[in-house]
This record gives sequence, structure tokens and C-alpha cells, in this order.
Amino acid sequence: MYIRKQRMLTPGPTPLYPPALHAMMASDIHHRTEEFRSIYKAALADLKEVFGTTNDVLCFTSSGTGALDASVSNLFRAGDKVIVCNAGKFGERWVEITKAYGLNVTELRMPYGDVVTPEMVEAALKAERGTKGVFIQASESSTGTQHDVESIGGLVRKTDAIFVVDAITGLGTMPLEIDNWGLDVVVGGSQKAFMIPPGLAFMSVSPRAWKMAETSDLPHYYFNLKKEKKNGDAGESSWTPATSLILALGEALKYIKSIGMSNVIRNAQLLAQATREASTELGLELFSKRPASSVTAIKSPAGMDSGVIVKGFKQKFGAIITNGQGSMKGEIFRLAHLGYFDFTDSFGIIAGLELILRANGHKVELGRGVAAVQRVYEAAQ
Repeated sequence: MYIRKQRMLTPGPTPLYPPALHAMMASDIHHRTEEFRSIYKAALADLKEVFGTTNDVLCFTSSGTGALDASVSNLFRAGDKVIVCNAGKFGERWVEITKAYGLNVTELRMPYGDVVTPEMVEAALKAERGTKGVFIQASESSTGTQHDVESIGGLVRKTDAIFVVDAITGLGTMPLEIDNWGLDVVVGGSQKAFMIPPGLAFMSVSPRAWKMAETSDLPHYYFNLKKEKKNGDAGESSWTPATSLILALGEALKYIKSIGMSNVIRNAQLLAQATREASTELGLELFSKRPASSVTAIKSPAGMDSGVIVKGFKQKFGAIITNGQGSMKGEIFRLAHLGYFDFTDSFGIIAGLELILRANGHKVELGRGVAAVQRVYEAAQ
């Protein structure tokens, strides 16, 4: 085939919203002017609306990990007891960050593909009196798994601990009622459901979390929540912002608001459902015991390295999908659904998967998986 469009089918970076890219071309604007202040204020206000919270929402020029780091360094004291839920590569990151700052970590660890249950968290909170924080992934994209954030949030809210949620792939793919569920800190990233390039991190901060910031004694400089809040209220970032990305964010947020965040979530859920049903039709097995809507993790057929499927998408269709991470590399492949994906994408992805599996010896009836996607689409109309 002579023309092959490159397609980003990963759970981050994700496909980009074209008007947001066009907006980036106007980035020859100074960030300490009234013109930019009005843009920045509007973006922060729209972020708050899209997050669906009355809490403060901050923005940093960094990857999402920068905001994860800030949630520890700005809110805790050295030696504070915390509980970290770890069921994948990004749960491991929470462990690394909290230990790096000298917190006293109780790790609730589950195998890749499984989840930390509310019952496990409840037992840990009872055993570890005086816990100051509980950390979790809403959506663990390394395994395509979704935690029960609502139930766990209700348990944490009964204590003096704050609930810190990595929702970098959860926002825009699953319901997250920040205020009602007691989610004290919620972190997002620009390159996920927000449909723009990497480089911005977002964080909502509850009054309970701000109270802890008053007594925090951990070192921090660039990621300073109080400083960012003060400057953000005035329409400025504390440091030189990624001006082009703020312009892109403004356009993407307008688009998300026009659709409605609930429908952005519903879109991801439908694509995930279609992918799961198509996978079953193709004789494939899902990896996760509690599948997420951000990304579907699928076991490679017996005897086939998942890298073969990843390579097949790249070579045959110019498309980039993701292998497993850590110990799951070669065992699973992952198909994303968050942000600027639609059913036409899913038709093509599953059709391509059928051809790749067939070319590598897995018995496939062409069109069977695609028909499953079509049925989900038809039923959703």
C-alpha cells in the first residue's frame, strides 16, 4: 500500500484535536500580558468546569508526573504514614515518589491485571492509625485496569487522611465525582483525554488538602502549590508557561465542553466495550480483571510475542499501539480509547488486528471482530 497515515493509537500521547493544533500557531504572545492573562484565566476556569469540581485547579508546565511529585512534596511531612495502592507500573511510581520524600509507606500490592480492593484499603486504614494519605491510580493504563475510586474515597473520607488520585488516564474515561466522592487531589495530563500534546499537568486540590499544605515540611521549589494558586488567581503561571500548549488547551476545553464531559466519558466506554467484544470474537483473552475504559489490555495468542502485533501495526498500517510494560512486555498489547478517538478508528483498528493475527498464524475469520464493533455502534444509536 502506497500511502500510510501515521496514527497514534496509544494511551498517551493520544490523537490530537486539529483546532487545538491550529491554535498553537498563535504562540508568539508574551505570557506577562493582559492578552495572555485572559487566555490563562479562561483555561483554568474551563479546567475546573471539566473536572467537575468546586476545588481549586492548578496547571503546571510538566508531564503528569510533575503534579504527582508536587502532591507529595507540598502536602506531607517527612515520616508521615501513607498507604499506596500498587497494581501496575504507575502504582509502582507512586511507591517510588512517596519513598523518595521519606514517607512511611504501607504498600498494598496486587499482581498486574488485578486491583486493590476497598476491603484491602479499609483493613489498612484500621491497622495503620494516623495515616495521612492514600494514593491510587483511577485507571492503571499499564494493565488496562480501573480501581473502585468511589468506594475507596468513601472509606478515606471517614478518616483524617487525604485521598490522592492519579487520574491522568482516568479523567475523560470514567466517572470521577471529585467533590461527592471525597477526592482531595486529582491529577490529569494534557496528552490524554484532553487531546493535545504532552507538557501540561493539572491538579485539583481540596480544602482538606490545602490544610495539610500548611504543615508540610518537605522541600520543593518549582512545584509550589501555594505559589501556583496565588499566581493562577491573577491569570499567570509561576514560571514561564508552555504558551502554545495553553492556547491548544483552550480550544480543546471548548470542544470538550461542547460535547459534555459525560459524553466524552461515554465515548471512551463504548469504544472500550466494542474492543472487548471484538477481542472475544477473535478468540483473544482480556488481561484485566476489572477492565478500564481508557485502554484495553489484551493477551497475545499462545506462542505469539505481543511485540509481533505491535510491529505489525507499525509496518502494515503506520499505526502505533503499545506493548505491555514491565513484566508484561511481550505478553499483552494495549489499544487506547481516550480522547479524540471515534468508532471509525475502532473499525480500522480491529480490521487491522484481524489481518495481523491471521498473517501470524492465529485462526481468524475476517470481519468477525469488526462486526462486533458495528453491533456496539448500532446499539448505541
